[in-house]
Formats: sequence, C-alpha cells, structure tokens
Amino acid sequence: MRIGIDFTAAARQGGGIGRCTRELVGAILAEHPPHDFALLAGVAGLGSAWGVQAERLRAVAAPGRLRLVPIPLTDDWMARIWHRLRAPLPATLLTGPLDLFYAPDFLLPPLPRDVRTWVTIHDLSFLRHPETFPAKLRSYLERAVPRSVGRADRVLTDSDATRRDVIDLLGITPERVTTVLLGVSDAFGPISAAGEREALLAKHGVSNRPYILAVGTVQPRKNYARLIEIVDLVRTSVDVDLVIAGQPAWLAEPVLDAAATRGHVRILGFVDDADLPALYRQAAVLAFPSLYEGFGLPPLEAMACGVPVVASSASSVPEAVGDAGLLLNPLDVPAWADALSAVLTDGGLRADLIARGLARAATFTWARPARQWLSLLEGDR
Repeated sequence: MRIGIDFTAAARQGGGIGRCTRELVGAILAEHPPHDFALLAGVAGLGSAWGVQAERLRAVAAPGRLRLVPIPLTDDWMARIWHRLRAPLPATLLTGPLDLFYAPDFLLPPLPRDVRTWVTIHDLSFLRHPETFPAKLRSYLERAVPRSVGRADRVLTDSDATRRDVIDLLGITPERVTTVLLGVSDAFGPISAAGEREALLAKHGVSNRPYILAVGTVQPRKNYARLIEIVDLVRTSVDVDLVIAGQPAWLAEPVLDAAATRGHVRILGFVDDADLPALYRQAAVLAFPSLYEGFGLPPLEAMACGVPVVASSASSVPEAVGDAGLLLNPLDVPAWADALSAVLTDGGLRADLIARGLARAATFTWARPARQWLSLLEGDR
C-alpha cells in the first residue's frame, strides 16, 4: 500500500501530540511493514532540526520504503490554506498517489475520494470543557474537527474515554472508532545519571529542595491554579516546592500570577525531551490534576522513572494510571493535599506506588500501538 502521513506536528512540536506522533510513526516504520510511506511535513523555519529528524526516520525505516515530503510552510499557513480557507488542493499533489492518508493531529487535508482516510482525535476538551478555551480557538475547532471526523473512514483515539466522547458528542458510529493506547519511550527509566540534579539546577534552576512535579502546557484544563492552592496546604506540614514543566498557552495568566507571588513555585516553560527523564527522576512525586485528558502520558512517564503518582480520576486518566497511582477528584483540594502529604512522608506508601508504577509502565511500549495500527491497516484493506 501507498500510505501518506501528516508528520507536521511531529516535525514542529517538541511535546504533546508532536512527541506522540514521532514515537508512533517511528515504531510503525521500525516494524518494516511491506508498505510505502510518504511523510508530509511543513518545515519552514526548522532549519537543521528537520534534517536531524529526517535522518532518524531513515535509520529505522526499511530501505526504499520511506519518502519525506518537506513543505516550505509553517503549520499555521498549512492550517490557513487547508482548514480555514478550505482551498481544494489535495495532499496527493505533494505526495503522489496514495491508498491511505493518516492525519495524527485532528485534521484531514483535502484528498481525492478514492483515498481512504484515518484521523486521530486525541481529545474533545473543547466540547467537554469549552470554558477552558479562548472563544476564537474553540469556534475554529468546533467547525474543523467534526468536519474531519465526518470525512474519515476510521477515527483513532488514545483512550476508551475519548472514544466514547467521539461517539456521543460527534455522532460517529462505534464501528468507525478505535482506541489505540499510547506508549512510553525507552528514554524514561529509573536509573539516574551522575550529576543529574546539578545539571537540572544549572539549566532549569531546579534547586536541591524536594519538589512536586507537574508536566503539561499551562492552560486552564491542566488545573494548575488549583494545584498551587493544594501545594500551599501541603507546605503547612511538608517543606516542598512545586515545579511545573510546561509552556504557557492560552488563558495562562492566573497561574503565572499565582506562581509569581510564591517563591516555592517554579514554571520552567517547555522542557526538551532530553531533560524530561531527569526532571521526573529527581521529583518527589508527580501531581497530575487535569480536569480532562485524551490519555494522560506524564503519569506513565513518571512511573517508568520510578516516581510515585497522584493523578486525576477524570476522563481517561484512570486508563493510564490503573491501580499504580492514587486517583482523586481534581476539584477536591483537601483530598489532594492529604494524598500528596502522605506520599511525601510515608515510606511504605511511596515504595508500593513506585513498584506498582514501574510494573505498569513497562506494559506501555510504543511497539504495541504500532503493531495494532498495522493490524488495523490489514483489516481495512
């Protein structure tokens, strides 16, 4: 088969959907399936970074089976052309003829009718929690995402919770929607490198004090304003800092303002993949109080690094955490404060959560969703 994949998010986004796409596509190519792949990516402004990614892809793909199609546009311009202006310029003008096109980031480009289409919907937070989005972005997503889902022959989701949302909120028949769980990269492991804490201090300003870690973009859905309140309560009995690894996004001002008034809260901004495992390993506990997630990868990454996890019981997060972490209502501030205090002070509880977490994270490899993706491909032929 001739398969096209929109690799733009993977090329341009360091974390989140970009990292998930890099990992999944890399794992698919590493299986050396008997298919030809054309990876389409808007690479304007990336410079040598795109070349590095291209070499990594070529290194894992079967010889002669991978073709890279760089486009001298940014992702914003591609969205304007294909999804805002809806210009009828099919992606096959760039890739050549295809049997299947896979869009791993919500939106399908224009394609000929004879090309089968798959799209991944990572979450429907803009419908479940519209108050956590700026009006302009929400309005755009409310138009563009259902349009792509309606066109797709198959919709993939990261969790059963999101699958139910796609069925319930977008009216898609269950047979068209398939859950493909995410994986954890081998880079996340429990063994610390020499000088790891010192390197975090030098590069990110992380002190030698114990810290609660939160990972994810700074936006309302992540519930960081409430987490800061929770940590204020924890600090009445335990001397601990809060470190947030995440780029400020929309409606971040309340969190930034709250952090600015507290010397024990540090917002690092975006943290490179290379530094993230060390940041997990050196944490006392991961707090993941999100109001809604399409899956929730940070708890699994923390578990793989040997860090106990306290996480939200909302939406898909229990599918990732299972019984390997403490799951709590993300609105219950006192319960969160009690749970984090217990994990910080109770050695037996910490040891149990760490052991459970390591065992659970080990089952979430990227090879598993890659093989499921390829199995679905064979079933759809």
